[in-house]
Amino acid sequence: MFFSKSKNVVGLDIGSSAVKLVELKEKKGGSYSLVKLGSERLSPEAIVDGSIMDSSMVVDTIQRLNTDQSVKNSNYATSLSGHSVIIKKITLPSMSPEELAESIQWEAEQYIPFDINDVNLDYVPLSHGSGDNIDVILVAVKKEKINDYTSVISRAGKLPVLVDVDAFALQNCYEVNYELEDGKVLALVNVGASVSNVNVLSGGTSMFWRDITFGGNQYTDAIQRELSLSFDQAEDLKRGTPVGEFTVQQVIPILNSVSEDFAGELRKTLDFFTATSGADRVDEIVLAGGGSGVLNLDAILRDKFGISVSIIDPFRKITVDESLFHPEELAEIAPSMAIAVGLAMRKLGDA
Repeated sequence: MFFSKSKNVVGLDIGSSAVKLVELKEKKGGSYSLVKLGSERLSPEAIVDGSIMDSSMVVDTIQRLNTDQSVKNSNYATSLSGHSVIIKKITLPSMSPEELAESIQWEAEQYIPFDINDVNLDYVPLSHGSGDNIDVILVAVKKEKINDYTSVISRAGKLPVLVDVDAFALQNCYEVNYELEDGKVLALVNVGASVSNVNVLSGGTSMFWRDITFGGNQYTDAIQRELSLSFDQAEDLKRGTPVGEFTVQQVIPILNSVSEDFAGELRKTLDFFTATSGADRVDEIVLAGGGSGVLNLDAILRDKFGISVSIIDPFRKITVDESLFHPEELAEIAPSMAIAVGLAMRKLGDA
């Protein structure tokens, strides 16, 4: 695979509610153009709480996306989140890169709640802290979880060359499309179907990560329960499509109630961040993911937190050929494509 002419990778976000695919082409100066884009909904039984329950259905979905988008590139990147992923910032005595590489596994054993032999480890040295210390981001993911996700890509006829973490893929997407301000504390919140990933940045440095077991499915479940509808009918209403005699106006109070609950969960998470990090505030919340477009969610969060709340545009600085990608259709699905975009910015051979 290291002799491939194509150094870019296809970003494949295998989510609980949909599989999203993005391929980009890097241009001179580090900018990007959009080459391939696709998204297909998954049955709610296919992936439950981040675990692939029906791998054949996921493989079929990936293959359909590959065929529909005529994807030639074989190199795929995907990402994970949830209980099988542990991210910790640890402080170690200053040491050379070689010494750090030798000692990281032993150091990690003190922080990882799994058997060290059952996980894949990675780490990123940040910057030297006070005195003789160095801060390191430590990432551990259960091998079983990695194998589940890479195997469906392999069975779909592609090469899984890179596995990232959802929170970092979203950060990658944001940093390419937006300017980072020194000292500004920013919460990136990816609202998935079953889990929401929170990544708090200060400047360009990641400071805090947490997954909240709350997402778009809560809205669908509430609509199903209140209006006695099927899952698919509730999904359509949530997305703004009238169903039979039910109008979108009828579900707004239900959506608002769930958004209030989500705001409460996010408040606990960000309060914990400020209590433990030394930061006294969060300046802005940026929403991404399929659940970010729920009617009034951004307004409710803006009201509850009293700070700027926006929805990410993952194609803000990416060149898009409007003859190939319809602007209105792209705008509608854009927030749900952010992680796939962040993955597509990676390169073959990246650590």
